[in-house]
Parts: sequence; C-alpha cells; structure tokens
Amino acid sequence: MNPLEVAASLLLLANIALVARRSIWNYPFAIAAVTLYGVLFFQTKLYSDMLLQLFYVALNLYGWMNWSRSKADAGEVVVLTLDWPARLAWLAGCALLTGGWGWLMHRMTDAAMPWWDAGVAMTSVAAQILLARRYLENWVLWILVDIVAIPLFAVRGLWLTSGVYVILLGLSIWGLIDWYRAHSRRRAAA
Repeated sequence: MNPLEVAASLLLLANIALVARRSIWNYPFAIAAVTLYGVLFFQTKLYSDMLLQLFYVALNLYGWMNWSRSKADAGEVVVLTLDWPARLAWLAGCALLTGGWGWLMHRMTDAAMPWWDAGVAMTSVAAQILLARRYLENWVLWILVDIVAIPLFAVRGLWLTSGVYVILLGLSIWGLIDWYRAHSRRRAAA
C-alpha cells in the first residue's frame, strides 16, 4: 500500500468529516490532503485530478477566509442555497467544462481516462466553489463526484482511494442532511 495514498486518504476523511460538521478546522486538513493527492495523481497519470489539487489549495484558502467571515458575522457558518436557474446553470457549466477539459486531456496528454477523469475534476471544481461559498448544493455535486470517482480510482489501481471515496459518499450524504437541517433551522428562526 502506498504510504502517500494512506496519508492523503486519512487527511481527506478528517477534512470531509469536519466540513460536514461545518467546522472551519477542515481547511488545514484539506490543504495537506490535496497537496499529497496532487503528487499521487501525477504518479498515476490522472492529470486532470492532479491539476485539480493545485486549484483546491487556492480555493481552500478562499473558503477558509469566507467561512471565517461568516462565523464572525453570524456566530456560525451560514448555509445558503441556489435558486433553480442557478442550479441549472451550474449543471450546464459542469457539462461544458467536462467536455472541453476531457477533449484537451484526450488530445494533448497521455491521460489514462481523459473523459472520465475530466468529469470528476470539473464537477469537483464546481462542488468546491459552492462549498467555499457555503451553498448547500455542493453536497449534491460531491455525491455525484463520489459515485463516478469510486470506479475510476479502482480501475487505476488506487484501491485505498476508491475505498475512501465510498466513505466520502457516506459523508457527503451526511453533509447534505446536516447542512439542509442547519439551513432549515435558520430559515425557521428568521
């Protein structure tokens, strides 16, 4: 078993468990995990996912700042929701970016699974942006990412990471439920 994969997996699990609880302390775990996964994905020629990890570092720094501001203003990390036109726009954006990025990876690299990897990567970008901005819908996208990523990583021999994504699927469902309850409580109190 690859020690890099083990360390990245454990950090990622801690990160997502803390995110589901809306804890700002998820961010140091996230930054460490994505850094290790960047190296791992480079080694396994999953270039879209490798580049995604670089993006995650920047987005996690932004999210850390945004969540800190929300907690300072409201006493907690406030959960927001998108309206239906915005939801449809995010889904269309995911599809377009997946097609474009998959084509680039197919034409310009020796990527192992360019289209599949692009779908995971581009939907993850959208989910991470929505997460950093505290939108409930991030969890729906993470659930989709997890469902698609589990077999992708298994096919590439990343069995531990595939197993971690099974756990992440459960944590994402928990996060969706918990964030929905938090949003509903806040709405009821207003």
